[in-house]
Order: sequence, then structure tokens, then C-alpha cells
Amino acid sequence: MTDFSPEFTFLMPCLNEAETLGTCIKKCMQSIERLGLEAEVVIADNGSTDGSQDIAESLGARVVPVPLKGYGSALMGGIREARGTYVLMADADDSYDWGAVDSFVEQLRAGHDLVMGCRLPKGGGTIVPGAMPVLHRWLGNPVLTWLGKLFFRAPVNDFHCGLRGFSREKILSLDLRMPGMEFATEMVAKACLNKLSICEVPITLHPDGRNRAPHLRTWRDGWRHLRFMLLYSPMWLFMIPGLALGGLGLLVALFVLLEGMWGDGSAFHVNTMLVGLLGGFLGFQSLALGVFTKVFAITEGLLPSSPSFEKWIRLARLEVGLVISLVFSVLGLWMIGSAFAEWAALDFGSLSPAVAGFRVIPGVGLVVLGVQIMLNSFFLSVLGLRRG
Repeated sequence: MTDFSPEFTFLMPCLNEAETLGTCIKKCMQSIERLGLEAEVVIADNGSTDGSQDIAESLGARVVPVPLKGYGSALMGGIREARGTYVLMADADDSYDWGAVDSFVEQLRAGHDLVMGCRLPKGGGTIVPGAMPVLHRWLGNPVLTWLGKLFFRAPVNDFHCGLRGFSREKILSLDLRMPGMEFATEMVAKACLNKLSICEVPITLHPDGRNRAPHLRTWRDGWRHLRFMLLYSPMWLFMIPGLALGGLGLLVALFVLLEGMWGDGSAFHVNTMLVGLLGGFLGFQSLALGVFTKVFAITEGLLPSSPSFEKWIRLARLEVGLVISLVFSVLGLWMIGSAFAEWAALDFGSLSPAVAGFRVIPGVGLVVLGVQIMLNSFFLSVLGLRRG
């Protein structure tokens, strides 16, 4: 049996699924026979204590023990041990119909690397009454799918469907790491980032066949999915908000500065400039964090390399940052110094609001921005040493 190299592996994660596991395995066997497949059924057992292993083996399935706990850990353990060229995966709770996998087989053979099921009507799927909690159907899945489309350009309408098929070799090449429920998000996100061929087929979701509560926890696991999507998209988490906030803040400060040159330098103008500079500083730092995060993620293999991004990073050398930092700092110090000289000429008496508001504050802002650029340039160079 060790030399058996099937075309397909039917894979299920399992943690105390004795109630429905047998039904799922029988449906797998029926599909294998009906479609004439060379296939195996693998149960990635995560430490069941209800006899699930015996049920699986008695029905002809191969049990793969996975000691590391978690949905993602169980599936990755099963994928590594799978012998098939293609893997079909789904839960063992009988909510997904293992007897209706024809479309997955067809699309995998057609050359797609990842074939996603779609439970939602928007993608042609069907949800049997009582099969999906209302909160999941109308809030959780639509919102997370929308974010998946926005962040990763995912060509799917149901980002978190648990029934999916894929090329084992291509999925292993993604180096998936998440041990929990967010593994499902990681697979789709990395498949999109690495430009794998992805398609979607409609399926029917049935009510869970178990009498106990599911392993999924709505708020905890929903947050873990959202957190993963944000952390894997530094562009949307840091860079775009940073550009928007910093650009708006600096535009406000610049407008007030130019207007103040011909205005009366009122306190309202000064306060507005301070708020604008605050937005500029926060936005710049958010943008810098986005760059650091992406460089680190590419270095550690968490995100694929990006030729355009790496070309831009090569231009942002330490020396370039230091020159820009020097220009900003010198200009800011000159503005502060000219204000100080004027103050000294008045025997350090009362300085006009125009000088304080439209020379000292912008000067301080330029110095702060210059120092930020210098420090961030050094840190980016440290990350560059890791890449080298």
C-alpha cells in the first residue's frame, strides 16, 4: 500500500467526529466508485477520544495522527501525508456533501490549482435552511469575502468555504503556517498572492449532522480571520491609511502656512496647522510601518516577492534617506533660527503670532520629519541586511 500513488486524496480533519465520520467516509467511497477514481480517504486525526480512528479504519480510510492541535495543523498534517496529486478537503460533520464532488474533479483535471466551493447564492450556491447561522450568512461571510476581494483580489464569492480541492504540490509550495481556523483564509490569500489558478464551483451546504456544538466559535474565529487578513495586507493596514492621513494633514498644514503669509496669523490658523502636522506625522509613520512590514514579510517568506516593490526599495537607500533628512532638518532649523534671531532683536520680548505660528511651528515640523526619515532609513537598512 505504501507504493500506492492515487490521483486524488479525500481529506478530512477529525476531532471526536464519531457521530458523522462514518457517513462522510461512505459518501467518499461512493464518489470514488461512481467516478472511477484512483483515490484514497485520509482522516487527519487531532487526538480523538471517541473511537473515530476505529470507525475510519473499519471503513477503509487511512488515519494520520496529528499531535499538534488546531484545524490548520490537522489539515497540514493530512496534506503532507496525502499520496494524491490532488486533494479534496472538507469537514467531517456531514455539512458538505462528499457525494457531489464531480465539479471539483473536473476543474482540477482542467488545470486549476485551487477549486473553491461556494455556498452563497451570489456564486450559485445553496444553503439549506438551518445549515448556516444567520450572523455568519448575512454578516461574517459577506464582509470577510468582500475584504478578501479587496485585499487579495480573490476571484471567489465565498472566501471561507470549507469544501475545496487543490493541487497538493502547489499548496505545499505556499508554506502555510496557521494552526487554527484562519488556515482557511491563509490558503486562499497566499494562493492569490502567488497567482495560482483559482476557480469556484457552486455547492449545497447542509445542516451539521452532529448533536454537539461545532468547534467553530463565531467571534473568536471571526476575529482571527480578520486579523490574519489585515496582517497579510500591509498595503491596506498601514500604507493606504498612512498616505491618506499624512497627505491630508500636510495639505492642511501647507494651506494654512500659505494663507498665513497674507493673513493675520490668528490662533485658529496656528491650531489648524498643528492638527495638520499631527496628521502628517502619524500618516508618515504608518506608511513607514507598512514598508517595514512588507520587507520583513517578504524576507521571512510570509509574502511573495514583488519586483516593483523591491525596485522601489532599492531606490530608497540609506544615503538617499539621509540626504532628504538633512535637507528637511536644515530647512527647519533655519526657520527656527530666523525666528529666534528676530526674538533676540526684540530683547526676547513679545514675539508676533505670525512668527511663532508660521515659522517656529513649521520649522519644528520639518525637523521632526527629518529625524523620522533618518531613523526609519537606518531601520530599513537593518531589514535590508536580513534580506541580503
